[in-house]
Amino acid sequence: MKVLIVGGGGREHAIAVSMKKSSRVSELYCVPGNAGIAQIAECEPSIGVMEFDKVVAYAKEKEVDLVFVAPDDPLVGGLVDELEAAGLRTFGPRANAAILEGSKAFSKDLMKKYNIPTAAYENFDDPEAALAYLETAKMPIVLKADGLALGKGVLICNTLEEAKAGVQEIMLDKHFGSAGNTMVIEEFMTGREVSVLSFVDGKTIKTMTSAQDHKRAGDGDTGLNTGGMGTFSPSPFYTREVDDFCQKYIYQPTVDAMAAEGREFKGIIFFGLMLTEDGPKVLEYNARFGDPETQVVLPRMKNDIMEVIEACIDGTLDTIDLQFEDNAAVCVVLASEGYPVKYEKGFVIDGLEKFEGQDAYFCFHAGTKQTDEGIVTNGGRVLGITATGDDLKKARENAYAATKWVTFENKYMRNDIGKAIDEA
Repeated sequence: MKVLIVGGGGREHAIAVSMKKSSRVSELYCVPGNAGIAQIAECEPSIGVMEFDKVVAYAKEKEVDLVFVAPDDPLVGGLVDELEAAGLRTFGPRANAAILEGSKAFSKDLMKKYNIPTAAYENFDDPEAALAYLETAKMPIVLKADGLALGKGVLICNTLEEAKAGVQEIMLDKHFGSAGNTMVIEEFMTGREVSVLSFVDGKTIKTMTSAQDHKRAGDGDTGLNTGGMGTFSPSPFYTREVDDFCQKYIYQPTVDAMAAEGREFKGIIFFGLMLTEDGPKVLEYNARFGDPETQVVLPRMKNDIMEVIEACIDGTLDTIDLQFEDNAAVCVVLASEGYPVKYEKGFVIDGLEKFEGQDAYFCFHAGTKQTDEGIVTNGGRVLGITATGDDLKKARENAYAATKWVTFENKYMRNDIGKAIDEA
């Protein structure tokens, strides 16, 4: 079959690599794609993910059999609805289900209504009311822009002064644009963070192997929040007991809640969890594969990804035995110095050929572009260097060894991705 992937980052490259292995895929397309995806798929860089009419026209022109919508913005914006209306078979939640990620206020209210464990919270549309609430709130506290903010619309405030400044930043200065029109204020939870991705067909949910992301820009979880500086899988803190609890009280109840609300969810639900002293609680939902979690989860999946995707669309996920390798994977993001604030682009990347023919090493392109000079940097996060190993320590060792294969000017990375492994 002919498949079109919508997106152009490291997540989409990892999805494309998995699809390329499928016996069901004959031709692969991607909009806009990147230099890495272009090595295994036909890309059309002139089409943006939010240019819905152009995406639909391109899918029809190429006579694709299936469209996979990967990023959050087009999912929340309703691209799946538009593609389906045009008669195109599509994987991903419709807009009325993607609101699970598109509005933090909606997702918090959903969890409260259906008794899904999460942090205590209040929603605010009025900054004055938010400021008044903070006067009596316990610190530290968490402020969240309601809408999509590239994974950066969350502020952890240790003092009342920081929290007031956060309200100013989110609701008054509109640092995150219209995403800050509504704001969620929630209690600060402590514990281990774990990410669990899942396939959903509207009624059945099949969870993938666990992962753990590193959001802060600097070693030791210092610096600004980013889209993710690296990740590892599985999490040693995600035990069988934790999984049993989450399956019963979080995963299936979320799918059932969405169905009960008339918002049938088909696609990927990403569960961001906090393992607190009081048990696992939901930090956030995403309505798609995580980035860079996908880069460590999909290389470990045994199943043909297209078989699982089609089962989600057809409502037959209960027939799939989802399996993962008994190994581990670590991804270290090679970024541009200065990310996530200000950085230069256009530097030639050397050493990419060293990953060709490798089974345990992957170089997923995030922000790259093909030029006459070669492949150059074209974003804050440039590459996701991923390696597998028999266990997490070996995978981490392999990943960091592979980061040395690639060079480019202003290359930056964290040196402690997966360090929590040593503490497990």
